Amino acid sequence: MPAASYRMPAEWEPHAATWLSWPHRLATWPGKFAPIPRLYVRLVQALAAVEPVHVLAGGHPMAQARVMLAGIPNVTLHDIPTDDVWIRDSGPTFLVGQPGSPPALIDWGYNAYGGKYPHYEHDDAIGRLIARKLGRVCYEPGMILEGGSIDVDGRGTLLTTEECLLNPNRNPRLSRAEIEQYLTDYLGVRKVLWLGGGIVGDDTDGHIDELARFVAPKTVVAAVEDNPHDENYASLQENLRRLRSFTDADDAPLEVVPLPMPRPIVHNGQRLPASYGNFYLANGMAIVPQFDDPADAQAVEILGRVLKDRRIVPLPARDLVLGLGAFHCITQQEPAGENLVAGE
Repeated sequence: MPAASYRMPAEWEPHAATWLSWPHRLATWPGKFAPIPRLYVRLVQALAAVEPVHVLAGGHPMAQARVMLAGIPNVTLHDIPTDDVWIRDSGPTFLVGQPGSPPALIDWGYNAYGGKYPHYEHDDAIGRLIARKLGRVCYEPGMILEGGSIDVDGRGTLLTTEECLLNPNRNPRLSRAEIEQYLTDYLGVRKVLWLGGGIVGDDTDGHIDELARFVAPKTVVAAVEDNPHDENYASLQENLRRLRSFTDADDAPLEVVPLPMPRPIVHNGQRLPASYGNFYLANGMAIVPQFDDPADAQAVEILGRVLKDRRIVPLPARDLVLGLGAFHCITQQEPAGENLVAGE
């Protein structure tokens, strides 16, 4: 088991790179695909200014990616085929280790959110292919786990949800205690904090990156719905109650900072899982989704206040969320350096 030598670092720790999968599946954004590659260009431009960007664009998507990303420095295209763009969930978890430990990553199993979408064989192979390309040690626990379902402080504490990790469509033979043991063994965590359920329209069965995120040791931002008539009100209030009762791996209470929810966004009668919690932290930067909503500015102000050392980069996400995800879902960080305990 890698736990003795490795840990999953917090997202705010220094990055070696960000990884993306180039968009090409028209059905992910029915009738709204055209703006998505242009939005990816804006995202890559922002990220490439602060860290290298690696883009998976195997097969026919390579031609469009090569043309649209031409001239942007610090970008590398890889001929690795994908089924969809959600590399946060289908891609590997990069680890950092003790000095002298070989670079490593975890290739979790991936089944397209409990078999909701066919043809995920390419996405399930991403971790192994990246490990081979980078020459990294590749651990394969044999457990289904999406990156968007977990969030860590890099110091031993992990946030997740019961709705997702305990869902029988992921690992029906594993108990809660056995799942916690996997997280401990492979991510170097010492304490797992369980929230309840997710927001309406989330096809991932309650991913944590729509709900609550560590932004610093002992500090969490939490999506909160203030309208008691909204269908997300009860579940988000319950999550808030749990967060305020939690302590981290060192038994210190959490500081919980409420983050507003945008007004409901509905497409063809389906509510979309729009949340400001789906931001992404790059080197010195935070990419924050914007939904053409009055709460956009409030979310930017709150995140700017808790992420004082970062430039806040608001990017439009109303078209992106039609695919049922936003910027955290389409990014995967590769951490820099070798360090067993953050800050040491």
